[in-house]
Amino acid sequence: MNRFAQTLRDHSLSLLHTQTRVLQINVGKRCNQTCVHCHVNAGPARTEMMTRATMDHILDWLSQTAIEAVDITGGAPELNPHFRYLVEQVKSLHPPRHVMDRCNLTILFEPGQDGLGEFLAQHEVEIVASLPCYGPENVEQQRGIGVFDKSIRALQHLNTLGYGINPRLQMHLVYNPAGAFLPGPQASLEQTYKDELKQHFGVVFNRLYTITNMPVQRFATFLRHQGQWEEYQELLVNAFNPGAVDGLMCHNTLNVGWRGEVYDCDFNQMLNMQWQDESERNGKSLYLWDIDPAQVAGRPVLTGDHCFGCTAGAGSSCGGALI
Repeated sequence: MNRFAQTLRDHSLSLLHTQTRVLQINVGKRCNQTCVHCHVNAGPARTEMMTRATMDHILDWLSQTAIEAVDITGGAPELNPHFRYLVEQVKSLHPPRHVMDRCNLTILFEPGQDGLGEFLAQHEVEIVASLPCYGPENVEQQRGIGVFDKSIRALQHLNTLGYGINPRLQMHLVYNPAGAFLPGPQASLEQTYKDELKQHFGVVFNRLYTITNMPVQRFATFLRHQGQWEEYQELLVNAFNPGAVDGLMCHNTLNVGWRGEVYDCDFNQMLNMQWQDESERNGKSLYLWDIDPAQVAGRPVLTGDHCFGCTAGAGSSCGGALI
C-alpha cells in the first residue's frame, strides 16, 4: 500500500469514482512551449498525437453517455490537426456537450492557427488559459522569453471576441507556482491578477485557478536537479488536507490518452497508471470503448505519492483550489 492510500485509510477516507461528469481527452504531447513545471513533458519535438480514427471511437462512446463536459488538453491541444474536428463533433452531439480547451495562449500566433480565437468563440468553447503570473519575470522563467507579451496579446484578442465579458464565453486563467512551494490563497491572488491585468493591459477574465505543481515528468526532473525532490515531496505529504478529498476531480472525471487508453487523471496517465480489467487475473489494459459507463461508479481510483499534490493545503484540481 502506498503512502497516500495509507493516509486515506488513517483518516477513514476512500477515493472512488462517482457518476462521470467530465471526459478529459489528452489529444497529444506536442506543444509550442517547453515549460519547467510541465507534468506531460510536452514540447515541439513530441510526436505522440491522437488520430481522427481514435477521436471517432471516443465520440461514438461519448454519444451513448450522459457526460456533460469534454475537457481537451495536451500538450497544446490545438496542435493536433484534428482539434477543430473534435470540437465540432462534440458540439454536434445530441445533446451538445460543454467543451473546455486547455490553452497556453501563445498558440494563437503559431503558423496554421489563423482564426483559432474566432473558432473557439463561435463554438462557445470555455478557455482555461495558462498564465503563471501577471508580470513577465515569473512567466518567462517558467515558459520562455517573449511568452508573457504574446500571452497578453492573446488575452487582449480574446477579450475583443467577448471572452471574459460575454457570459457564454468563459475564460479562466491558471496560476502555477514558480518553484517548489504551494500556491497562495486563490481568492486574494485572483483579485491581484484582475487588478494588475486590467490596470496595465486592459485585460479581463472570469476566474483564476491556482494549481499545485505535480512532482511528475519535467517538474520532477527539475526538482531532482535542484536537490529539492525529497523536500518538496515531504512538503506535500505534511500539507495533506483531508477536507480536499471529496472535491478531487478523479471522483467524476475520466481521462483518456492519445491512443484512447483510460486513466483516473492526467497525472496518472503520465505515470502509465492505465486502467486494467478487474475481472481478469492478468488485468488487460482498458481503452475507453472497453468501458461500460454504467459500471464506472464505485471503482477505486489508482493512487500514488503524487496524489498528495492534489490534497495539499487548499487542494488542487483542474478547476483550481478545492477549499
